[in-house]
Amino acid sequence: MKILALAWEFPPRIVGGIARHVAELYPEIVRLGHEVHLITVEFGQAPGYEVVEGIFVHRVPVGPANDFFHWIVLMNEAMGNRGGKLLLEDGPFDILHAHDWLVQDAGTALKHNFRVPLVSTVHATEYGRYNGIWTDTQRYIHLKEFSLVFESWRTIVCTEYMRGELQRAFGCPWDKLDVLPNGIKAAKKERNDFDRLGFRRRFAYDHEKIVYYVGRMAHEKGVQFLIEAMPRVLWEYPDAKFVIIGGGNIDHLKRRVGEMGLWNKCYFTGFMPDDDLDRFQQVADCAVFPSLYEPFGIVALESFAAGVPVVVSDTGGLPEVVNHTRTGVVTYTGNPESLAWGILEVIRNPGYAQWLKDNAREAARSRFNWEGIARATVGVYARVAYEREHSPW
Repeated sequence: MKILALAWEFPPRIVGGIARHVAELYPEIVRLGHEVHLITVEFGQAPGYEVVEGIFVHRVPVGPANDFFHWIVLMNEAMGNRGGKLLLEDGPFDILHAHDWLVQDAGTALKHNFRVPLVSTVHATEYGRYNGIWTDTQRYIHLKEFSLVFESWRTIVCTEYMRGELQRAFGCPWDKLDVLPNGIKAAKKERNDFDRLGFRRRFAYDHEKIVYYVGRMAHEKGVQFLIEAMPRVLWEYPDAKFVIIGGGNIDHLKRRVGEMGLWNKCYFTGFMPDDDLDRFQQVADCAVFPSLYEPFGIVALESFAAGVPVVVSDTGGLPEVVNHTRTGVVTYTGNPESLAWGILEVIRNPGYAQWLKDNAREAARSRFNWEGIARATVGVYARVAYEREHSPW
């Protein structure tokens, strides 16, 4: 089978979770014997064309734009031109696969011009992020998402929660949606090539337990609730140390920590390179993801693979990823008291923490294994290709 995929991010261009998803899914599909071409955006010194783990990667230049939405228009035009050239010169292709709304225009245009069925993966929705559509900008994105789902033969989502969200937000038929989880390469997080104690001392004293958050500093990620939970944790466990990892606007969070007089117990690292993050997760004691909205929570999987016990909120798809009291602790969304309870359950009970780590690592190797997810994705492709062959379209 021959697949042409579109994604606006791919390593070394990493903006969010799509880059990792695409970079780890398609090599497994290639290993199953299929041919994958990926059109993405040029970035830095990365070549315009290269083969990465069997994927034929085509990076297109995007001209200067007035703003982000103008840039998206130019990107889709460039992707459409390159995709059309590929379909004409290297076709036929069996499937088009568009990842999220940003590549919707190119995916739809290629579908109709070349009569190739379109599959989409929706990683999140504007409706879900803001609990509704309230502004013109949100309405624009919402309509693009609606168009992508409408134009797709089938749409892949990562959790049953997201399946319900697409049904609510877009009126999408339940049986048009396939639920396939994100995955993780468990082995890549297991690092033993560094001075653990020396590295750990960059963040905490030897007697302190490291509790951390990593991710974007957006409101829906709920970091503010972790900050509010800090005094409650420290009251019962003074030897905790909180580490907040990620860039963005954190002035309000720093100000709140200062107001509570907890500067010596909270360390804002800013952006942390992947290599350092892999090492950090090997020495940390508890990962916390207190999101208000989370379609899946791939950061929880990364903690599974690294062997860090996780505490999450019961929002979105997180309870489907984290099995409460088996692979992690699930707490009430937006509730600092509940979050503090979950953190204390982990850091005060080493035996329980080890039980969670062992179960989570096994889940990362089995349930969230990319090879199985790739086979299921190819199953979706095969169904679409069969239906296309036996349809009048």
